[in-house]
Amino acid sequence: MKENIPATTEDTELLYQKALALLQTLIRTPSFSREEEKTADLIKAFFAENGIVCERKSHNVWARNKFFDPALPTILLNSHHDTVKPNAGWQRDPFAATIEDGKLYGLGSNDAGGCLVALLATFLHIYDRPGLHYNLIMAATAEEEISGTQGLELILPKLGEIAFAVVGEPTQMQMAVAEKGLLVLDCVAYGKAGHAARDEGENAILKALQDINWFQAYDFPKVSEFLGPVKMSVTQIKAGTQHNVVPDRCEFTVDVRVTDSYTHEEILATIRANVGSEVTPRSMRLRPSGIAKDAPLVQAGLALGLQMYGSPTTSDQALLPVPSLKIGPGNSARSHTADEFIYLHELKNGIETYQKLLNQLLYSLNYPC
Repeated sequence: MKENIPATTEDTELLYQKALALLQTLIRTPSFSREEEKTADLIKAFFAENGIVCERKSHNVWARNKFFDPALPTILLNSHHDTVKPNAGWQRDPFAATIEDGKLYGLGSNDAGGCLVALLATFLHIYDRPGLHYNLIMAATAEEEISGTQGLELILPKLGEIAFAVVGEPTQMQMAVAEKGLLVLDCVAYGKAGHAARDEGENAILKALQDINWFQAYDFPKVSEFLGPVKMSVTQIKAGTQHNVVPDRCEFTVDVRVTDSYTHEEILATIRANVGSEVTPRSMRLRPSGIAKDAPLVQAGLALGLQMYGSPTTSDQALLPVPSLKIGPGNSARSHTADEFIYLHELKNGIETYQKLLNQLLYSLNYPC
């Protein structure tokens, strides 16, 4: 029986070497969103090689700890194995997985391969421990980069009841205790067509400008402690068919970053009450998310000296209907950049910190989160 003691230096080094080897193999295997079949194969093989029975649906792979007890609350460990496509600025082979000067270069190394393999290594370390006060599920999921419906959202019903989740994204191993949600609004202002040379028609552009000015000027009164104010940005506009016709329709798009101070429904109701344009949300799926400061998971992180902050970027955390903490090795500023990399010391520290964070809970009776 394994005891509740920190991993030895030898244990940590072995886990690090396994994680690094897997990460290099994943980088060398293209896994663009909706094209993750081969990396899903690799992750399934990694579980099998380490004596872990796993499940798979589409390109999502997950496993439960050996002594999974349905009577216990469950912690979900999750990160994604899909990547964006490399941009034109790459000077290196994005799939070479080369190591230079303490950095591992490659597409997805930072977002979120390092987080994924660090969580997998941590799960491997804990997998066959008896006597835990929580269950663990490790899920490597697809389509995160496109907020697709065939990733984490697809398998959530199969995971059972989750008490809370740890979401692996590059945060420099600090705790993102809140994350902004996203509403993309397609807006249409209607007017009446007329000849531009005569005083006729109702210009839809002018009507749209009134609403656009409201979006620019309005401040939602409640401000989130970690995420600040709700942010609304008009990002696209389209109107008119030719220079001499007063347009009868003007379309514009608004990007709304929603904080944990509001629901999507509250935001939408306020907007519709104040603008004359027709407002249609593309989706209500990507909601703000987070976890209370007094949750045992957060308190465990504070005990380790980790800092709390609010994340402006959206991840699969937005799809989780339970408290969740976003944390992982790497730096979000490197995500989707040319010549993406992760420091090797970040990967090793990620494994060590995940282990310490979870060890604070696995033998604790502080249910549920």
